[in-house]
Amino acid sequence: MNLELPKKLRALSNQAHQVAAEYFRPLSRKYDKAEHAYPRELDLLSALLDGMNAGSPESVGAGSASKRGVGAEEGVRNGGNLSALVGVMELCWGDVGLLLAMPRQGLGNAAIAAVANAEQLERFRGTWVAMAITEPGCGSDSAAIRTTAVKDGDHYVLNGEKIFVTSGERADAVVVWATLDRNLGRAAIKSFVVEKGTPGMSVTRLEKKLGIKASDTASISFNDCRVPAANLLGNAEIDVQKGFAGVMETFDNTRPLVAGMAVGVAKAALDRTRELLAGVGCRFDYRTPLLAVSHAEATLYRLEAEWEAARLLTLKAAWMADNRLPNSKEASIAKAKAGRVANEITLKCVELAGALGYGEDELLEKWARDSKILDIFEGTQQIQLLIVARRLLGKSSSELK
Repeated sequence: MNLELPKKLRALSNQAHQVAAEYFRPLSRKYDKAEHAYPRELDLLSALLDGMNAGSPESVGAGSASKRGVGAEEGVRNGGNLSALVGVMELCWGDVGLLLAMPRQGLGNAAIAAVANAEQLERFRGTWVAMAITEPGCGSDSAAIRTTAVKDGDHYVLNGEKIFVTSGERADAVVVWATLDRNLGRAAIKSFVVEKGTPGMSVTRLEKKLGIKASDTASISFNDCRVPAANLLGNAEIDVQKGFAGVMETFDNTRPLVAGMAVGVAKAALDRTRELLAGVGCRFDYRTPLLAVSHAEATLYRLEAEWEAARLLTLKAAWMADNRLPNSKEASIAKAKAGRVANEITLKCVELAGALGYGEDELLEKWARDSKILDIFEGTQQIQLLIVARRLLGKSSSELK
């Protein structure tokens, strides 16, 4: 088993790391303080990434994750999902909020890649797409969605409200989860692409947040919003036996990406803390038994081990998607592990750095704030553990709540 990145992904990783170091890091504090201001410096970078995406399946952005591993050719083992993950990990070493603010690289794009048909993939190519799932009365239980979609000729009429929509104000379109029939439960939930400016769709509020302030987070209402039937992603038929497995495939692609974000920001905190501790005399000699080193060194060693475990689990989940292997359990394991580990690592690094870690002269305190959302969105820690338990025990959602 070779756990090293293949040559083509090493080049991508190096490129993304350079962007993180030279482009994201210098902007981090600026847009942390200027919440809701759009980082216009990202426009040029986005244009460059668009060119890379057009010419190669191995692109840097989150939106490049592929549909069940379908890449440039049949039989690709390290395809779009793994490529996207490698880019995400490195870019979030720079700044999580700026990655989430990148045009055309959002989680909505990954949702389209997961379930759209060939015509939709082509039609929405180059579109910046946000993802709208959460509602005021529906948090972790996606099946409790109340937003409705009623067929009316060649359109669906959407009514409802979505909250915590990342890039909801800035994106060109939003993937909206809605139910075709509340009485049929999960099976009737479908996802629709609603383009910006569609009558009946309006942004009602921008949230003020603990972290990732460079990224806008919006509330959106839909009032008799008419969406073309062609914008329904996947199969329009309601299959009670299958449930809403089709729309849930989105998470199998996006959860490893969110785990990758956590891996990236945790690595940033570890790297900087190591530098600060080395400056005050920590030797970091791994041959020395833990009982013979300082508490700070021993703590950092433990955090590094947790980080490595999270990284490998995340790589596995993306690799499975590229090889068309069912990865729902592994995606949730990676998301749960990486989300928790990132929170622990970033907060512990603030502690290890003392007063320096708590002040704004360093980015450590910012990384601690940014990391918290990575254990919450795309399914909370508790929901991920519940999904893993269901998969291990062979239980349905109704049998294990």
